Amino acid sequence: MTARITPLADVEPRPRTVALGTFDGIHLGHREVLRGADAVVTFDPHPMEVLAPGRVPPQLTTLERRAKLIGDCGIGELVLVPFSPETSRQRAQEFVDEVLVGRLDARGVRVGENFRFGRDAEGTPAMLQADGRFETTVVPVLRVAGDTVSSTRVRELVARGAVGEARELLGSPFALSGVVEHGEKRGRELGYPTANLTPPPGHALPAHGVYACRALLADGSVRTAAVNIGIRPQFESALGVLVEAYLVDFTGDLYGQPLELEFLQRLRGEQRFDGVDELLVQMARDVEDTRRIVAAG
Repeated sequence: MTARITPLADVEPRPRTVALGTFDGIHLGHREVLRGADAVVTFDPHPMEVLAPGRVPPQLTTLERRAKLIGDCGIGELVLVPFSPETSRQRAQEFVDEVLVGRLDARGVRVGENFRFGRDAEGTPAMLQADGRFETTVVPVLRVAGDTVSSTRVRELVARGAVGEARELLGSPFALSGVVEHGEKRGRELGYPTANLTPPPGHALPAHGVYACRALLADGSVRTAAVNIGIRPQFESALGVLVEAYLVDFTGDLYGQPLELEFLQRLRGEQRFDGVDELLVQMARDVEDTRRIVAAG
């Protein structure tokens, strides 16, 4: 199930228990906040895009994937509160009165202990708990094996290619999605035709290297994919950073179709080989390693 994305202006009045936050990544800590809610309330665009455009963190999920992950948690509604310069100046009490109570008819509110809102971040969990019109649950920061679960920590892991560790904190694989585009056909010439995609602007990218992935196709099928992220040092190219997915044992035309890649494990870093023959030997190893990892789940 995918949660229905609803702009705040289109919300139908009904009693709700809402989970309130940014929820980028829907990691294990977020899932604790979501537990028991029947609606998720977040801001769009990300507040940092308005408050400090040059410091916007790379996003771990597109809005569409966030809605899917929220739906997987059993929640059917994702409410988007538009964030603008005017919103950033709104007092916290006004947000509570106009949005939580007025528009959403919140009877229950769930937030993480670090959540802040309103002008100058004056809104706190304690402020929400003091409001007698709804019951507020404050969820403490979660730690896994001594590691604080946060979107910042997940971004750090993804950025250095530790997608397996990131998956442990997310509760699901880190994913990239995009539309399959035409490339230089270099993979086809080598016997490993690839589906090339450009991730959404501002999305987090794993470190350059080769990864074992699951590929989710537009028709709903799931394929095994060996994915390279990088600049292809073996060949001259002016295309910059590329995301190239070799779908194992797949034949077909994916151009123009959406493709989502779920990253399970990093196989190796990107490297330059002494020749194409050496590259092909390594690519064959990468494919076999990918088969094994994806088969293991």
